[in-house]
Amino acid sequence: RLQEGRERLSVCSKLCYAVGGAPYQITGCALGFFLQIYLLDVAQLDPFYASIILFVGRAWDAITDPMVGFFISKTPWTRFGRLMPWIIFSTPFAVISYFLIWFVPDISRGQVMWYLVFYCIFQTLVTCFHVPYSALTMFISREQSERDSATAYRMTVEVLGTVLGTAIQGQIVGQAAAPCIESPVFIGKTNSSVAMEELNMTCDTGSLTDTRNAYMIAAGVIGGLYILCAVILWAGVREKRESSELQSDEPVSFLQGLKLVMNHSPYIKLIAGFLFTSLAFMLLEGNFALFCTYTLGFRNEFQNILLAIMLSATLTIPLWQWFLTRFGKKTAVYVGISSAIPFLIMVAVLDSNLIVTYIVAVAAGISVAAAFLLPWSMLPDVIDDFKLQHPDSHGHEAIFFSFYVFFTKFTSGVSLGISTLSLDFAGYQTRGCSQPSEVNFTLKMLVSAAPVGLILLGLLLFKLYPIDEEKRRKNKKALQDLR
Repeated sequence: RLQEGRERLSVCSKLCYAVGGAPYQITGCALGFFLQIYLLDVAQLDPFYASIILFVGRAWDAITDPMVGFFISKTPWTRFGRLMPWIIFSTPFAVISYFLIWFVPDISRGQVMWYLVFYCIFQTLVTCFHVPYSALTMFISREQSERDSATAYRMTVEVLGTVLGTAIQGQIVGQAAAPCIESPVFIGKTNSSVAMEELNMTCDTGSLTDTRNAYMIAAGVIGGLYILCAVILWAGVREKRESSELQSDEPVSFLQGLKLVMNHSPYIKLIAGFLFTSLAFMLLEGNFALFCTYTLGFRNEFQNILLAIMLSATLTIPLWQWFLTRFGKKTAVYVGISSAIPFLIMVAVLDSNLIVTYIVAVAAGISVAAAFLLPWSMLPDVIDDFKLQHPDSHGHEAIFFSFYVFFTKFTSGVSLGISTLSLDFAGYQTRGCSQPSEVNFTLKMLVSAAPVGLILLGLLLFKLYPIDEEKRRKNKKALQDLR
């Protein structure tokens, strides 16, 4: 009891730890929901080039996770810890590169390279923040209950971060909507060239400039929050070296550790299950702004609909934390993530109705909360199981977290690139006030049919995951004895 008392974390420590998860979610949410529509309708890039930027950026982001995990495993301990220096030193450079993503350079050529380079630089730097931060879970306490509690605090703040990212980006940008241009197809083919020329002449170019400025203002606000959260994390959390070490720890090389991690069956099965469910929500996230704007026709309301989803998710995080404690984590996975299916079908099948859309958004947010909380709550259980099977191996926490993120990000990059490319093939009209029926059909598939199929596949694979509540309790007792 005395040992458990010493391992207990104060509420202040848990809050400071949780705040560190906000920068990744705030920037990730802003990029996930708004970068695609920004590249297409504000920077006015061709959909083909936009798909290249989105795919390469996400793929590079995925590659950097195991790279950073490798370098972290080789980083010696300092008086500030092994993980915290990565978090602090990457922060100012990440903020600068994030701002430049939302800046439209005044160059006729090279815009594609501009966005590609700064998107990749930012993804590298935010990885240098988030991978060590994720691994920090194993260095704040040896007690499973304390880590689970801290994870619940973290997930609440991270979902709140998605609310902030959606609110800041959406509300600032929503006040200066980019002007749209009617497609000649909808005006009449006989005078299409004349009509387009007249529309371009009468279009309010100042409004487009205002929209670009709004994106930069939002980027500045989000960058300030990024720095503030990093400072709070550094000031309020102490990295405990002994929290992750067992009595029999001996150093093992990175490649040996990687081989051990990838041969750990519960880890592979956990990745397989969450890979597809996470991909479903990322596909929905990447295309939802376009779906609301064009398919549902809520050009001036989509930012508020996104905000409703994230607020609902934030408020239901404590509910899911209680549910997984009461009924187990595997049950929470099945109930929480599958609850999104009827609402994803409903939003695509029903006619466009603003009230119904808000109701569906609030209901879908409940499932989003479960998808946020459960993977990060279950990864520490897998690491504990690994330590029992390999008591002579340590220092591989970053490998577990970074490769989980690697697989998720890489597949999401592929899906987002393919979805943007499919919009190009369907005939997407840049800055169009409306889109062809083929584009609307494609958007329905991307936010409804594809996510539903991915969720069902993920839940089917998740049945193979072997760590239930009984196994988790046995592991906890065995770890206490080993220590």
